[in-house]
Amino acid sequence: MTRRFNKTAVLAAAVALAITGCAKEDTSVTTETGVPLIKAGALTTCTHLPYAPFQSKDSSGKVVGFDVALIDLVATKLGVTQEIVDTPFEGIKSGSDLNAGKCDVAAAGMTITDERKQVLDFSDPYFDATQALAVQTGKTVKTLEELAGKRLGVQGGTTGEDYIKTQVGEKKLDIEVVSYKDLAALQQALATNQVEAAVNDLPVWNEYIKANPGKVEVAAGFDTGEQYGFAVKKGNAELLKAVNEALAAARGDGKYDEIYKQWIGEKPAA
Repeated sequence: MTRRFNKTAVLAAAVALAITGCAKEDTSVTTETGVPLIKAGALTTCTHLPYAPFQSKDSSGKVVGFDVALIDLVATKLGVTQEIVDTPFEGIKSGSDLNAGKCDVAAAGMTITDERKQVLDFSDPYFDATQALAVQTGKTVKTLEELAGKRLGVQGGTTGEDYIKTQVGEKKLDIEVVSYKDLAALQQALATNQVEAAVNDLPVWNEYIKANPGKVEVAAGFDTGEQYGFAVKKGNAELLKAVNEALAAARGDGKYDEIYKQWIGEKPAA
């Protein structure tokens, strides 16, 4: 009986040691200003690539863009550097990536919605967005109604997809809505005639047109009243405050306008 007990104890200790050895190291820290971060010396950002001009890789493989530049301001305020994690958009908008400690903040050209507010805490809006209908250059399509009997591409999991599906349903339009996993797949589908037209945010199409002159044009715009926001884990008030303060400071000292001009273009008159 004693020997049996000792074997059991040894086995239990071995299992405990194995579990401890496999456990993820806790590298979370709190800055001097009381902001919790998942990793010392870094503000970790979840995004979904590519989504130019908000975030995409340059020729050297570095992730750059409008969102990236704004979050860099937050990182500077906290005295750390920004580190970027590329992850599917579904995990970002659902809050699961933030809840799992995959990142501190989400910056993915993400529209603030009531549904997303249930699982995320959003910053103050930092960008006014509209949806746009893009077609291959030379096509005469200007409205959704003109796409009857055709295929219309959207990016899955986005407010653009939601808007189009609602319009098609409410207007009883005979349009086949095709959802693509990311922006690159959607743009490729339009370029190769897999769809007659495609819908996404206007700045995204403008960036694509600059990079591919003469191939695609914006046929129509849809003013959906959308605004982008950065997001943090529910209840992370300290980091949310830091994000909002960095955005407010950038608007006050002209840095926001500089970044806007660099990545988006001339800022619309207020």
